[in-house]
Amino acid sequence: MDLVVLFTFLAVYAGMIAGGVRGLALDRTGIVLMGAIVLVASGRVSPQEAWEAVDVPTIALLFGLMVVSAQFRLGGFYTLVTRRLGASQAAAPRFLLVLILVSGGLSALLANDIICLAMTPVLLEICQRRRLRPLPFLLGLACASNIGSAATLIGNPQNMLIGQVLGLSFAGYLLDAVVPATAGLFACWGIVAWMFRGRWEAEVSLARVEAPDYDGWQTGKGLAVLGGLVVLFLWEPMPREQAALVAAGLLLLSRRMASSRFLALVDWNLLLLFMGLFIVNHALDTSGLLASGLAGLHAAGVDLDGGAWLFGTTVVLSNLVSNVPATMLLLPATQHPAAGPILALASTLAGNLILVGSIANLIVVEQARRLGVEINWREHARVGVPVTLATLALAAAWLALVT
Repeated sequence: MDLVVLFTFLAVYAGMIAGGVRGLALDRTGIVLMGAIVLVASGRVSPQEAWEAVDVPTIALLFGLMVVSAQFRLGGFYTLVTRRLGASQAAAPRFLLVLILVSGGLSALLANDIICLAMTPVLLEICQRRRLRPLPFLLGLACASNIGSAATLIGNPQNMLIGQVLGLSFAGYLLDAVVPATAGLFACWGIVAWMFRGRWEAEVSLARVEAPDYDGWQTGKGLAVLGGLVVLFLWEPMPREQAALVAAGLLLLSRRMASSRFLALVDWNLLLLFMGLFIVNHALDTSGLLASGLAGLHAAGVDLDGGAWLFGTTVVLSNLVSNVPATMLLLPATQHPAAGPILALASTLAGNLILVGSIANLIVVEQARRLGVEINWREHARVGVPVTLATLALAAAWLALVT
């Protein structure tokens, strides 16, 4: 048994559970990078092995789609959509329904983290203008962005990883996931609307909201590139990562927006987190510790090749270490024929359970705090727990029917 690899692995995942290291300013990405550095410095992983352990196609797909999402943010598309939703003067429950459906739909194609980052400030501006209580709408946005992102292989980072590693068909996965994701959005609306019935109105005082102005040309360019990208994903004439990089390259060739503005919106922390986890998990695998651990689980009656066990384990692990690390750890541990949809739906929908279960949740809370609206973990859990249980039940029932 290689104690250095074992200790490093345990320390990395314990640090991700805790969210940091006491006495040090290390966040989750920093913890993972430190683990990768220890493994390379100790000789357990050579620099060449470390590079080869990184799934470059997955990183390329993530990067390309981040640039596409940045195009829409810089073009003010999210600002336009959110303000038009708020301008309808619909009753609060109906406004919530439209918000949930729109944010969920956008998250399926443009990544849930970006949707939350761009829409939260404008949504708060609308709540202030209409004298609406922000909490149900912010929680609706966070939950819907997670649920909607489960519908496609490009809606969130873990789905991108699953699709790349397992070689899933974009259209095939869509058929598996679109029904439970759509039903989940309506379940989310029903739960939030019922919990806040009769408590929609409140006076809100916010800090100044800043959002990019709408630019029709830039938004139109983004829509054209995204439309072409989705066609390529559906017909698959080339690998998804190549198509995403081509799309990113076309958008970076701009006469009006400097490439530095796009690159500033790329989530480099997430890309580094992925790269570090690839190295840490590779060391665990090549040391034989992963195989030994799986054998121990099997002997204890935990069979990850069984759909129910895989679904339940994914839900639990996603709320311990977050959904991306959980997915990376479980991907090589199962041979179930429906492992892709099970892992993607379970890990994504589980993210709504607690505040730290999804980066999208944290983005909404942090953006709201900057503007003067506080959301604590109890307020999130009152909505997140029932939404998670309902959507996981819908997903489990659908998977049992189609797999």
